[in-house]
Amino acid sequence: MKTRIIVDSTADLMPEIKSQVHVVPLTVHFGDEEYLDGVTIDNKTFYEKLVESDVLPSTSQASPEAFMRAFEEAKQANEAAVVITISSKFSGTYQSAMIAASECENVYVVDSGSTAIGSGILTELALRLLDEGMEAKQIAAQLEQAKQKIVIVALVDTLEYLKRGGRVSKTVAFAGTLLNIKPVLSVCNGEIHILGKARGSKMGNNLLVQEIEKAGGVDFTKPVLLGYTGLSDALLLKYIEDSKHICQHGLENVRYTTIGSVIGTHVGPGAVAVAFYSKKH
Repeated sequence: MKTRIIVDSTADLMPEIKSQVHVVPLTVHFGDEEYLDGVTIDNKTFYEKLVESDVLPSTSQASPEAFMRAFEEAKQANEAAVVITISSKFSGTYQSAMIAASECENVYVVDSGSTAIGSGILTELALRLLDEGMEAKQIAAQLEQAKQKIVIVALVDTLEYLKRGGRVSKTVAFAGTLLNIKPVLSVCNGEIHILGKARGSKMGNNLLVQEIEKAGGVDFTKPVLLGYTGLSDALLLKYIEDSKHICQHGLENVRYTTIGSVIGTHVGPGAVAVAFYSKKH
């Protein structure tokens, strides 16, 4: 039986990867306006609206019905499905997929424990395993193990969006603006950790590199992906330049993509991030 890979729209993927998977969208709201992430709004339009709008967008999970439609399409094609979702600690999307899967056969749901480019590199690994001839159940089991080693390290440009979302206090956000402090975050096993605060982007880039080294270094035998939020990739390109020494290859050949609207809602524009598999056992 053939297998298809299904992801939710928070997984950030390179175009050649996205063309090989099926996507179930989450929803983004700007006041009364409602958009299907990646379907009725693209990343460029989202970030333009984010900067221009007085209304802070909100997001909502993919529904069980949306997953049921995706699973029904797989069944009609006589295919099994491996489903990769955003961490269940960030969204109810995983639960929606599980509800839909409970009524289906040959559907295997994996909570990525990650999001954005982290879910993206787990999706790439799933496609590699599929190319190697693994069946759906085996792929899901391999992903459950591999996801434990995925690390996202991110430098957030502003605390404003984290403040609006209730992640930091107004006092901390105001102080951060005055002092040009940029928080460095990591995502591991579905948990967000604030690793430190850097003053200015160069110090922030140094802190990112230190955190990658602390995580055990990058396993370059598996996918690595960088991402950025906003309309410009300038900050990301500077980070790549500052980070060349962390491996013998440098990072100049590593692929990068825009981080989508759902995660962009919560971190705002101007963030840069790297997702990789840690070398740690």
